[in-house]
Amino acid sequence: MGGLLLGGRGRLTSTVHRRKAIELISEAHAAGAGLVSACGEIGICLRTLKRWRKAYLGDGEGRDRRKGSHRLVSHKLTEEERQRILLTCNQPEYASLPPGQIVPALADQGLYIGSESSFYRVLHAHGQAHRRGRARPPQEPRAVPRLRAAGANQVWSWDITYLPTTVRGIWLYLYLVIDVWSRLPGRRPACRRH
Repeated sequence: MGGLLLGGRGRLTSTVHRRKAIELISEAHAAGAGLVSACGEIGICLRTLKRWRKAYLGDGEGRDRRKGSHRLVSHKLTEEERQRILLTCNQPEYASLPPGQIVPALADQGLYIGSESSFYRVLHAHGQAHRRGRARPPQEPRAVPRLRAAGANQVWSWDITYLPTTVRGIWLYLYLVIDVWSRLPGRRPACRRH
């Protein structure tokens, strides 16, 4: 039931699902089940249940009201620095280079705009964190050809295998080429006697 109702460990659970989980656990507890075992059936711990109940006591919404860090970072990039990084990355001589090559090239010229990770962060924020460079983007793998044998000598298959010998470390190579038609179920190769 845990997979159907909740998102799983580390996932945000919606308020509707939280309320439903609290109701189900309360019903199970009223019927005589222990809180720990009822929580375990849903896939949460007892501490999570207590935290969810406390959230519903205050304003009744049960929302997660955390907003993240309140501290101000003094060395955060300014908007001008971010724009300078974007303009630098989009210059013709740097447009095909990744930040791992742009930052050292700028350092060779005596310029420091930001770290490599700052370049990546700014490019990602502006939707430019795509493949940079002259290399081709990765290609989709080719489709496996589907061959059909409707008769003999139309489709052939091959394989190579190693056969051990009585001498340690020496192998024989078996190259096998076979007509696929002779290996299809219900088909038998014709046996001829000379």
